[in-house]
Amino acid sequence: MSAGLDVVFEDEHCLAVVKPAGQFTQGTWAPPGETTLEQDVRRRLNPAAPESAYVGIVHRLDRPVSGVLIWAKNPKAARRLASQFEKRQAIKEYWAIVEVASGSDAPAPFPSASGSPIFPSTEAVWEDWLIPADQAGVVRSVREGDRGARRAVTRVVRDEAERSPENCAWLRLWPETGRTHQLRVQAAKRGMPILGDAIYGSRRPFTPGVALHARSLQVRHPTLSTPLVLVAPLPGSWGEQGIVIPRGAS
Repeated sequence: MSAGLDVVFEDEHCLAVVKPAGQFTQGTWAPPGETTLEQDVRRRLNPAAPESAYVGIVHRLDRPVSGVLIWAKNPKAARRLASQFEKRQAIKEYWAIVEVASGSDAPAPFPSASGSPIFPSTEAVWEDWLIPADQAGVVRSVREGDRGARRAVTRVVRDEAERSPENCAWLRLWPETGRTHQLRVQAAKRGMPILGDAIYGSRRPFTPGVALHARSLQVRHPTLSTPLVLVAPLPGSWGEQGIVIPRGAS
């Protein structure tokens, strides 16, 4: 069942909405009684005949992940937006709460973010080689040169949350590539599974979905070429589960 769309931006060319954790972006996998985000978008664009609405899908989010998604309303907008993602011109920032080993002061030597630049000058860079998901839907990290391996790169800083669950840390992540489950696999590989992500080693629940949120997306408008900065507020479930991010965080 859909609770309605949370719209971030809309004009005649594109529509940006907030995807709830636990909802499929698209496809035929939604259980009976549930809708995909694509179906909800179609119903907004053409309530009388949803299937006839043009919906250009230019990027996706995993089912357990929340955050901002942009959709194209016509083929020209779809081509131009998709090109930005393919050329890595779209800037994506994710927020994650990760589990860290008990007694560890920090999960890794991350610097704290200073201000809110897109790519802080001091940061960690995660580089891995990932292979596509297996039949169980699990992506694995392998060695460079292994069959099917594709490079995955993410810039990361550890920031300070006002409050978070015990033995957890707040990370801000800027993926430079767009591999399936990229952030989830990379965090788990470093001993920091995303809270609630049992598939990749989390030992604690997080409802709904996992504590990974597509916080912001920066693209150029497909027709006007002006910058579009799209920001998705954190789901209320984060606060309900003891996570408080500083008000000034952008």
